[in-house]
Amino acid sequence: MSKKYLIGLDVGTSGAKCIIADSDGAVVASSTQTYPLHTPKPGWAEQDPQSWWDAVVKGLQVILKKAKVDPADIVGLSYSGQMHGLVALDKDNEVIRPAILWCDQRTQAQCDWITEKAGGLEGLLKYTNNRMLTGYTGGKILWLRDEEPENFKRMKLFVCPKDYIRFRMTGELAIDVSDASGTGFYDTKNRRWSDALIKLAGLSKSIFPEAHESTELAGKVTKEVAELTGLPEGLNCYYGGGDAVIQTTGAGLVKPGILGVVIGTSGNVSMALDHFEDNPNGDLQMFCGNEPGLWLSFGCTLTAGGAYKWYKDEMCGTEGLVGKQMGLSAFDVMGSIAEHSVPGAHGVVFTPYLTGERCPYPDPNARGSFYGLTLGTKKADITRSVMEGVTYSLKQLVDIFGKFAHNEKVYTSGGGSVSALWRQMQADIFDLPVYTMSAANEGGAYGAVLVAGVGAGVWENLGEAVKVIKAETKTFPDPKNQPAYEKTYQVYDMLYHALKPVYDKSAELGY
Repeated sequence: MSKKYLIGLDVGTSGAKCIIADSDGAVVASSTQTYPLHTPKPGWAEQDPQSWWDAVVKGLQVILKKAKVDPADIVGLSYSGQMHGLVALDKDNEVIRPAILWCDQRTQAQCDWITEKAGGLEGLLKYTNNRMLTGYTGGKILWLRDEEPENFKRMKLFVCPKDYIRFRMTGELAIDVSDASGTGFYDTKNRRWSDALIKLAGLSKSIFPEAHESTELAGKVTKEVAELTGLPEGLNCYYGGGDAVIQTTGAGLVKPGILGVVIGTSGNVSMALDHFEDNPNGDLQMFCGNEPGLWLSFGCTLTAGGAYKWYKDEMCGTEGLVGKQMGLSAFDVMGSIAEHSVPGAHGVVFTPYLTGERCPYPDPNARGSFYGLTLGTKKADITRSVMEGVTYSLKQLVDIFGKFAHNEKVYTSGGGSVSALWRQMQADIFDLPVYTMSAANEGGAYGAVLVAGVGAGVWENLGEAVKVIKAETKTFPDPKNQPAYEKTYQVYDMLYHALKPVYDKSAELGY
């Protein structure tokens, strides 16, 4: 019997990734096509949905040419996409204005308004189990109503980025439950729109798309799209999920106890839950998972690998030159330098709040700092402290997740997982075994492949699907390193609270 093939699409912020994988989970072709991000005003972030579509079409053409598979053996396609983006459609399903993205910060006034309207944070959490964050779609809808009333009047329906691409492929308009969870208007406990909150906000329920489970059939590839891309006409397409959720599925996180740690530009920690959990104080983001009966708890720190890159760009020019001469990256050289320090970095502690913080402290006023510098401090200590500070920020989240289930192990990914030193640091600071997993670098597109496979019947459920994912590296805690980390972490844990009055005063002064 010939192999079956599955396609995963990820509509990211910087580009669209398209992959084909076989029924053994092996990726046989991959393509990433980039597009621009526009910032018409400070704090704004927008994209033209047509640029997503053009990139997806090109990516599909590329992977189908590379893979050289029989189209008849492609049995399903699904989607991942940047969450929270607002794609406003008119009565003819035409895009009204550029999409407002997840990283856009224009909606604070609207988020404050709906929180107050709901009875404060405690009241809002009763509706959705989530804060209304500035990144969420809900604040963008309210902003459109307040600031662009003519566009708001024209809006018949909104969708999120991946859902717009699915519409272009199938003609069907809807959303999945994980992306719906990131709008701020979704009742994640009961997996339905919060009609009461929508009414309280004065919005019409008609602008909210139908929400479906990720593995449900969402439509079929149209003849026009088949001719344009090379996909088989009538190919089954499944709803998929928001990238923050479905990339954890692609990393193998479908049961409690396994933590997903990503050290990318931002950092995040997540855990799948097989039951609903309340979200006290709204510390985490709680999303419906990619299968009925699954939820995902998610916490994000805003500057993780981004802090390390900032340090490289601004402080490590010499390392870049040395690396170039040796055929290495600046990061390779920086890692070698950090190894000349010791666990705890001789008491130097870095707080990575370079763009404020989200979790566990939702505070836009927080700022980065180095603490513990002395005349004896070496560059190796400072370099290592940046890596450790990022890891301490993630440990705060790991400890929160320990309240939901016993933490058993960590699956790490992102740029921070490439460094053996950083993997060891994670194992020692978290006091957990740390694994890197196959296909983790494929991100949400691989999660979309697994969702498509369950929808198409290749695997019975996601628990079966993730068995195709294999561990590539294993790193275990080193007991001799842990005492130094524990002492330094105590200092790190105090710094935010000690400096909070300074952060707020600096914000008053415009810094």
